Amino acid sequence: MTPAVPPTERRNPRTADIDTLPTPDLLRRLHDEDARAVTAVRPATAELARAVDETHLRLGRGGTVHYFGAGASGRLAVLDATEITPTFGAPRDLFTAHFPGGPAALADSSVDREDADALGAADAAALGEADVAIGITASGSTPYVAGALRVARAAGALTVLVTCNPQAPLLDPAGIGVVAATGPEALTGSTRLKAGTATKVILNSFSTALMIKSGRTYGNLMVGLVATNAKLRERAVALLVAATNEDEATCRAALAEADGRLPAALVRLLTGCPPEQAHAALARHPGVRAAVAALSGNTR
Repeated sequence: MTPAVPPTERRNPRTADIDTLPTPDLLRRLHDEDARAVTAVRPATAELARAVDETHLRLGRGGTVHYFGAGASGRLAVLDATEITPTFGAPRDLFTAHFPGGPAALADSSVDREDADALGAADAAALGEADVAIGITASGSTPYVAGALRVARAAGALTVLVTCNPQAPLLDPAGIGVVAATGPEALTGSTRLKAGTATKVILNSFSTALMIKSGRTYGNLMVGLVATNAKLRERAVALLVAATNEDEATCRAALAEADGRLPAALVRLLTGCPPEQAHAALARHPGVRAAVAALSGNTR
């Protein structure tokens, strides 16, 4: 029996004449399809929330998150994983993105290893029961992802599939399926378009929600950011001002006293404790809000 063609590979009747359109209309047609992709993510909220909550539990047991994807899906996973440390101050090994063929294939799309089931299995070989394996594949059938999820699940890791195909073959082997039914692409089969948009929305919200639950924000402020350049150092001061309503000079001094560590500076400003006590509280408690509550008996 011939396998069914995934929805992402079918022809889109709304864009069949796209090559005849004036440029503004062509762009509007592309934007309309991207808007459909964002809307398609919403029905996946319940399963995405389950993935976040179960991953949060695994991280509390010392686990780590591993993305497995090829092509556009895999490159979006690399983008998400590499932003976690500078944005939230998380350990560099908390999120790892695995790409078939490694850095050479990541930079050169002519190096195509996505059919390598065994390579996916090898890349997932070190995962254990506390870890999380997230397979990302628009069609839901990429062999590299299949190999990774199979080995990860056998090791007891949490397994999640992110896909744009409601009939994805890998949904059954995955423990949790996050499906954004984006349908046919504006250009037939070009899943860097709508499927890519939906995938980025899902990964952004997954990792951001997870970091929020882990206490790496204060309200909607990125208080875990790593200030590696002048722009980010100024952003750190601005975040302290916004979070505390203290003046800029006071916030700048608190940041210096905390050795440039934004969470400790914030705890110090919110509680009045010395920097060393702020560092100690953060070492014992998950995030600024919990550390402040422990030191001052409130949930400011």
